[in-house]
Amino acid sequence: MSDTGWQVLAIFAATIASFLIRPLPMGPMVLIGMLVLVSTGTVPLATTYDAENPHLVREFGALVGFGQGVVWLVVAAFLIAGTVRESGLGRRIALLLVMKLGRSTRGLGYALCGTELLLGPVVPSNTARGGGIMAPIVGSLARALRSEPDHEPRRAGEYLVLVGAHANLIAAAMFLTGMAANGLVSAAAVQNLDAIESYSWLTWFTAGIVPGLAGMLLLPWFIHKLAPPTLEDVGAARAEASRQLSELGTWSNAEKVMASVFVLLIVLWCTEFAHHMHSDTVALLGVVVLILARALSWKQACANTGAWDALFWLGGLLSMATLLLEHGVIEWFRGGIELQVGGMGPIAVAIVLALVYFYSMYGFSMLTGHITALAGTFFAVAQVAGAAPMLVVPLIGAFSNLCGCTTNYSTGPVVIYFGMGYVPTGRWFKIGFLVSLFHIVIWLGLGMLWWKILGWW
Repeated sequence: MSDTGWQVLAIFAATIASFLIRPLPMGPMVLIGMLVLVSTGTVPLATTYDAENPHLVREFGALVGFGQGVVWLVVAAFLIAGTVRESGLGRRIALLLVMKLGRSTRGLGYALCGTELLLGPVVPSNTARGGGIMAPIVGSLARALRSEPDHEPRRAGEYLVLVGAHANLIAAAMFLTGMAANGLVSAAAVQNLDAIESYSWLTWFTAGIVPGLAGMLLLPWFIHKLAPPTLEDVGAARAEASRQLSELGTWSNAEKVMASVFVLLIVLWCTEFAHHMHSDTVALLGVVVLILARALSWKQACANTGAWDALFWLGGLLSMATLLLEHGVIEWFRGGIELQVGGMGPIAVAIVLALVYFYSMYGFSMLTGHITALAGTFFAVAQVAGAAPMLVVPLIGAFSNLCGCTTNYSTGPVVIYFGMGYVPTGRWFKIGFLVSLFHIVIWLGLGMLWWKILGWW
C-alpha cells in the first residue's frame, strides 16, 4: 500500500473512532476528516483530470463522494419525509391503522408494524420515523391504557414500546430508503464486489420483501410471548386515536399531494426496468413535484437540517470509501485475509460473516458507525472467499439494521423508545438477544430460500 493509502486509512480510522467517542456530531467530524485529507496534501479537494484526456481521472479528490447518486437519493428522501411529517400524513396513517386494527394489544402492535411498513420507503431517517412520528403515538396510546412506567399496568406500555422499536428496525432493513446509512451499504457493495455493478432501490426491496413481511407479521406475536401485556381491553386506546384523528380534521391539500407523490414514488421505484430512471432521479422528481404543488416550500426544504446533515456525513464517508479503494487499501486488506478464509466454503463464509457482523453491534453505539467501519471490510472478505455476492449483500444490508435490536443504545429510535422508561435495561438486553435470534432464523432461513428462488446464489 502506498503512503497515501496509509494516510487515508489513518484519517478514516480516526473519523470512525470519533463516532464512538462523540466529541461532536457526526457531520462535523466527517467535515474535519475531509479537511485533514486536503490540508495535509493527502488528496486534492476536487477530482483532477488528465490534461490530454479530460475523461480520464488523474486523482480523486475529497469531494468525490458528493456526486454519487445514493447521496442525493437520501437527501431527497429526507426532504420528502419532512413533508410526510409536517403535513400530518404520517400521523394520520398511524392513527387510521390503530382504528382499523387496534381491537387488542396485539392489534395495536400490528398497527405499529403496518405504519412502519408504509412510511419506511419515504422516511429515510429511522429516528425521524420512529422517534418523531411513532414514539409520540405509542406514548399517548400507553397513557390512554393507563399504563405508566412506574406502576401496573406497565406491561401494556412495555409491549407497545418493544413492538414499536423492533418494527422500526425491520422497516429500515426492507428499504434502501428505510435508513439513511443504507446507502453506505449499497455503495460498499458496488466498490468491493466485482460482480455488483448496482444495488438499486428495487433490488434492495426485492431482497427484503419476503423475509421482511414475515418478520412484520410475526413480531407482534413474538413480543406478545416475550412480554405479555396483561391487558386486552384497548377501547381507551382506540378512543384516544379517534380523538386525535378528530383533531386532525379533514385531509389537507398538503396531505393529498403527499399521498399522491408517495404512490408515484413507489410505482416509479418498482418499474425502473421500464422507464430507466434511477432511484435517485425518481426521488428528486418527487421533491420537485411537492415544490410545484406548494406542499413543500423552498424555505422548508432549506430548513430541513436532517437532509443537509446527511449530505455532509454521507457524502464525506463515501468520499473516504472511494479513496480507500483507489489508493490500494481495500486490495491490501484482501491480500492480508486471503489465507485466513481459504479453508471455508463460500456459503459458510457468507453465514459466518453475517453472524459476526450482526453481533459485533454490541461494540458500537450507532448503526452508521457500525456500517462505516465494517460493511466494506466484510464485503472484501466475501470477495476473497468466493461467496455469492447476491447472498452476502442482502444479508449484510438487512443485518446492518436488524442488529440494532441487541442494545438500548444502538440507534436513535431505540434510544427514544428505551427512554420512555417502560423496559428496564437488563430486560431490554434479554429481549433484544431473543429478538436477534428471531431475525436470524427468518433471514438465514426464509431469506436465503427466497434468494435461492430468485437465482441469486
